[in-house]
Amino acid sequence: MQCSFMISNLSVAISGTAQRIALSLAATIALGAFGLCLPATALGQQAGSSDSAQLAAGRRIYVEGILPSGAALSGLRQADTLVSGAAAACVTCHRRSGLGQVEANVQIPPIAGNYLFANPGDKRLVTMDPHVSKSFNQAHDPYTDATLAAAIRDGMNNRGKVMSEAMPRYAIKDTELQALTAYLRHLSAEWSPGVSATSIRFATVITPDLEPARRKVLVDMIRTVVRQKNSSTKLANQGRTRHHMTSAAELILGTERNWELEFWELQGAPETWGEQLAARQRSNPVFALLSGASAGTWQPVHDFCDREQVPCWFPSVEVPGKQTSPYAFYFSGGVTLEAAVLARHLRDQAQPPRHVVQIFRDGEVGRSAAQTLASALAGSGIATTERMVRPDLPAVDALRLTLGKLKPDDQVMFWLGPADVEALGKIDPVAGKHYFSVVLAQGEHALLSPQWRKNAALIYPYELPENRLKNLDYFYTWLNLVKIPLVDEAMQSEVFFSLNFMTDTLSEMLDNVYRDYLIDRAESMLSIREGMKSAQETRDRVALGRAGDLAKRHGASTMDERLRIQASGHEIGTGVSHGTTLYPHLSLGPDQRFASKSGYIVRFADDKGIKLITESALIVP
Repeated sequence: MQCSFMISNLSVAISGTAQRIALSLAATIALGAFGLCLPATALGQQAGSSDSAQLAAGRRIYVEGILPSGAALSGLRQADTLVSGAAAACVTCHRRSGLGQVEANVQIPPIAGNYLFANPGDKRLVTMDPHVSKSFNQAHDPYTDATLAAAIRDGMNNRGKVMSEAMPRYAIKDTELQALTAYLRHLSAEWSPGVSATSIRFATVITPDLEPARRKVLVDMIRTVVRQKNSSTKLANQGRTRHHMTSAAELILGTERNWELEFWELQGAPETWGEQLAARQRSNPVFALLSGASAGTWQPVHDFCDREQVPCWFPSVEVPGKQTSPYAFYFSGGVTLEAAVLARHLRDQAQPPRHVVQIFRDGEVGRSAAQTLASALAGSGIATTERMVRPDLPAVDALRLTLGKLKPDDQVMFWLGPADVEALGKIDPVAGKHYFSVVLAQGEHALLSPQWRKNAALIYPYELPENRLKNLDYFYTWLNLVKIPLVDEAMQSEVFFSLNFMTDTLSEMLDNVYRDYLIDRAESMLSIREGMKSAQETRDRVALGRAGDLAKRHGASTMDERLRIQASGHEIGTGVSHGTTLYPHLSLGPDQRFASKSGYIVRFADDKGIKLITESALIVP
């Protein structure tokens, strides 16, 4: 199990198991079962050439299951099960990158050209088991056009053996097969832009509406993380000692790279951001947008990533892009998830309310939240009314005007930020139940006055506080060790995870540094990675607790051991963590782009606002 660079200061040593794996892999490579990956110049030498029309036709067969004629690709699976169209497309099993995956106990091998047609001594290595770093694609003789045709049409591999019946036997003509073969030779043939043999370049986008305090802590965290990561990176043929654990394959193959990072701070109106991003990408291309933050719209950044096919890797945003993109991953739907959670909660009540009034500030965030809730309640019998807070009046006056003429049985949804929530304290509560957005109002730390807390409920898309404390133990510890203040728990823990997950994913990708493969790995590995990482952190927390007990018994007076125990401001316990973020559960699957999909309805236990209690079980809308 790989330990992130961000806990390298906790002095986690490489395990004996990993050492044995490394030695075994070294011996395997020495025997010639695997070959080292070639540099980018060699990767650019494709096995064949094809014009753009043929590549486009091959791509459509591979990705969509559509033949050049417009007819659906078809084949037989399990001898007599007909599959066609999208269900028959190669991407369904072999993924966008062509580098395969693991489904249950079935290893689906890579079929990108550099793997299918590799010559002896020019073999490539792909990690095929997501649970352990010691199972890789099997070496085989290079395919020819003829043996590949037999595999695709008849299910016979180039050793003359029958392939798995899960692989369809396709009805495909010679010209169609030629187009598909040309595309496979082209697929994952060259490293993506922003990648060299020794470095990989990222950018972090910051929109101009981000508050200065949040911007500063985001930049400080990312700079610290990248500096720590690069100081622990051991490049190939470099004598530097490694200070963090890496996978056995990465250790032997020397595929680590330094990170180069730029901050792309956008200026002006959102409609100008797209060209700003495109200009930066043209002048100095990046492999991916890493983390990032916005207090308003993110749509222009989302559109840029979709258009340029640049991965957008878990930014901290209140409203993600509206249309799903293959290249944009988000922690959750932000306020739109909150709206969906509340709608489900209201609809499922034994006596649903008759009327919900939504109060919000004009802007992308408020409009998106209100529209989502109204749409989700359509046809439920629950009427909705939307009221915008006037921007030309002081907050208290504008809110008092907006709250006018509410009926006693009205329920109110406040899509408001901290300043407006605090201003409500100068107004007497009105109407019935009041709901508040945790994403906008900063969680249970919302500046609600005691009289408003009594009848307030929070839409809570995060893990409950008692469990979140264990899940974020390493995050709190790291902040203390690097002396970065806790300004915004949600944003900072998201940044911590985003960079941590990128490190782990790139490590497992080895030398296959392709954007589509990054997407494939994120989809297939997130939930597995979370389970393994949280288990590892629980074991480390127990070990550190024991070390602290030993230090106390021996009267340790230095900060060294005690810092490891008390760095997060509390004694590290032995409780089991179930994740590494502030969210209840993270998972992805093919074409899923929101990692967290659930939330609670909670309320304050008393008017002091210290403790929360749940009004609902976990809601998955």
